[in-house]
Amino acid sequence: MTEILFNNARVILPDGELTGSVLVRDGRIADISSGSSTSGYDLDGDILAPGLIELHTDNLERHLRPRPSVHWPHYAAIAAHDGEIATCGITTVFDALRIGSITTGKKSDYGRYAREVATEILAMRERNALRISHFLHLRAEICSETLLEEFADFTPEDRIGIVSLMDHTPGQRQFRNLDQLRTYQMGKYSMTEAEFDAHVENLYMISAKHAEHHISQGVREAERLGAVLASHDDTDLTHVKASVDQGVKFAEFPTTLEAAKATHAAGIKVMMGAPNIMRGGSHSGNVAAEDCARAECLDILSSDYIPSALLLSAFKLADIWGNLPRAMSTVTRAPADAAGLSDRGRIEVGARADLIRIRVAKGTPVVHETWVEGRRVA
Repeated sequence: MTEILFNNARVILPDGELTGSVLVRDGRIADISSGSSTSGYDLDGDILAPGLIELHTDNLERHLRPRPSVHWPHYAAIAAHDGEIATCGITTVFDALRIGSITTGKKSDYGRYAREVATEILAMRERNALRISHFLHLRAEICSETLLEEFADFTPEDRIGIVSLMDHTPGQRQFRNLDQLRTYQMGKYSMTEAEFDAHVENLYMISAKHAEHHISQGVREAERLGAVLASHDDTDLTHVKASVDQGVKFAEFPTTLEAAKATHAAGIKVMMGAPNIMRGGSHSGNVAAEDCARAECLDILSSDYIPSALLLSAFKLADIWGNLPRAMSTVTRAPADAAGLSDRGRIEVGARADLIRIRVAKGTPVVHETWVEGRRVA
């Protein structure tokens, strides 16, 4: 039996907070009590919060390809990604891997990679080579040519927790504004005007040929894999209705306040980007996450492409709402519940002892220590 008592902590509970102690025994929370203590591990008044839960992060892809022409060794990239997010206080991550590739008429690199990387993540997990808990999130690209082939590469044994249906057909959802898409694509992939126009025309043809079938089959594949289904970049009421009909559990990054409100009203959890909160708006020109928070239709935050933004944005949300426990729930309990993980994301007796120690310096929260099942990992 292993045991540790965290004392003199500002403990963030599911619906409030207390100053006191948390007893961890064999990787689980065994007791929570108020008041000071002279025994155990003194947190000196720092915040003790549940470990953060990340449902959608592209951070691994950044380590796999640190530069457009550089492909990093996969095991080293996975280990670096794992270590980085552990130090940011994330104790459970759903690594987002894109499936659905384009093999014709596209200058940018949009090839297959998900099955190989998924196998490597699972192998490292089996060898206890990772610090935190990893699940897989398949980002199913509707506007692609190989989606169903790539779905077939996966089985229910692959620990697929989430399947999100993404449609990046130009002129809708995230890139409704073609001028913004033009700026993004030409800058990222060094396209000429002619190459961009040809690229867009090719995507229109792919979408017309495959989109409807890919959407219906994507819903079935999520069910086959035992994964939670998520929508992506819902923009209007038509998208929201489709999400409801498909059985979507949470909506990633609605692009308009109208869609976010309707999604929330339909009982689907709304997830917005932490970088959007930190920047004060969307980099794609879509709805500001802060507007969703003030309209009471924001449930979950995701770090998306900046792991450290997850905790920072929760504290900014606490300023908006005037309630730190409520804000912290958007990065702990709410994402855990959305993903069907009832054993974590909260400090309560019986839950996993996935915990983080936070010290606030001039209004900025800093993660000092991270524990996974009572074992310090960062």
